[in-house]
Amino acid sequence: MGHDQVEEKFSPLVRAVKKEGRKVVWSCDPMHGNTTTSESGYKTRNFEHILQEVKGFFAVHKAEGTHPGGVHFEMTGQDVTECVGGAEAISDEDLSSRYHTHCDPRLNANQALELAFLIADELKDVRKNSNLHTIEAAAAE
Repeated sequence: MGHDQVEEKFSPLVRAVKKEGRKVVWSCDPMHGNTTTSESGYKTRNFEHILQEVKGFFAVHKAEGTHPGGVHFEMTGQDVTECVGGAEAISDEDLSSRYHTHCDPRLNANQALELAFLIADELKDVRKNSNLHTIEAAAAE
C-alpha cells in the first residue's frame, strides 16, 4: 500500500473483514509499495518508508484489536547498497557501489537486522497487550 497510505487504506479493510467474522492471516509486504527510481536511475526503496509501513501495519492491528500475521521482505546477508537509508545512511550516490540485484532491491544485512529489532519490539507490544486482554477477561468473569 505504501508508507503514506497504509493506515488510511488498510484500516477499513481490516474493519470490514472483522465485521464479517472472517478469520484471515494478515501479512505486510512493505517492499513493493515503496519502490521508486532514484535520481541516479536505480530502482530502490527507502528504508525509512519500509519502517513506516511496518509500523503502520502494526498500528492498524493494535487499533482494530486484530493480530498481525506476517511480514515479507527482500533481503540478503550481503553488503549491498540497493535500498537507501538505514543506520549506514546509504544515499542515492552510494547505490552504484554495490548494487547487485537483477530484479528487486534488497535490504542488506544491517538494514534487515535494524528492521528485525523494530518487529521484535512491535511483537513484544502485541504480546503485552494480548496478556492484558486475557487478564481483563479473566477478571471480568
